[in-house]
Amino acid sequence: MSKQQRDLLLKSVRNSDWLALFQLLPDVSFFVKDTSGQFVALNRRGCEFCGVANEREAFGKTDFDFVPRRRALEYRRDDREVIRTGKPMVGKIESAPEMEGSPRLVITCKIPLRDEHGRIIGVAGFSRLTDQIREKPAIERLSRTIERMHDESHNISSTEQLAEMAGLSVSQLNRTFRRQIGTSPHQYLLKIRLESACRVLAETNRTISSIAQEFEFHDHAHFTRTFQKHYGVTPTTYRREHQHPSLQSEES
Repeated sequence: MSKQQRDLLLKSVRNSDWLALFQLLPDVSFFVKDTSGQFVALNRRGCEFCGVANEREAFGKTDFDFVPRRRALEYRRDDREVIRTGKPMVGKIESAPEMEGSPRLVITCKIPLRDEHGRIIGVAGFSRLTDQIREKPAIERLSRTIERMHDESHNISSTEQLAEMAGLSVSQLNRTFRRQIGTSPHQYLLKIRLESACRVLAETNRTISSIAQEFEFHDHAHFTRTFQKHYGVTPTTYRREHQHPSLQSEES
């Protein structure tokens, strides 16, 4: 088959046939978004992540409608970078599109979508949970380390301690986190503690001071400053916006 025949064949295939193929991938979340971040295609695994019965329920919506704001901002930032540069994002390890505090990670790839004139009109990508691809030693080691960070975040006091947990030197650990996740081990640990604090704020009426102490912040003021820097609101405001009404009435 000549290149011309091949190109003609591929161009003649209906887009719906390509999309139907991705519906058959049980462990891979496939998605297509336009340049504004709205979903225009989503396979079954993607629907499960978003908590919708079918892709039609996701059309016209964005990550902000389905995942915590901080994670949605990360996903949107990557989308914009792919659109801006026209370059694929390959093999990025990031938080799974799940509730705050979830330790699960996905490995994600994204590519720019172009129209017949070469203009970028959207982003397509797929994600797969890292625990499904642990035949890769580097990913397995990183996943195990992050799981332990979630389980033992209260007991971790230094990067040196994290490096010992991972079986790496401090410099190796820093390089691994920077390369695979785009942040330092210290900043990722802070993210875990803040996400765990979010869950406690939403699910209990515990005092802000006791939550600050549990998650290793110096005091109420330090926790509030750090929380507001990362989420744009104070812990009190976050609780008011996310707590179940029954808990709010109980508090009053």
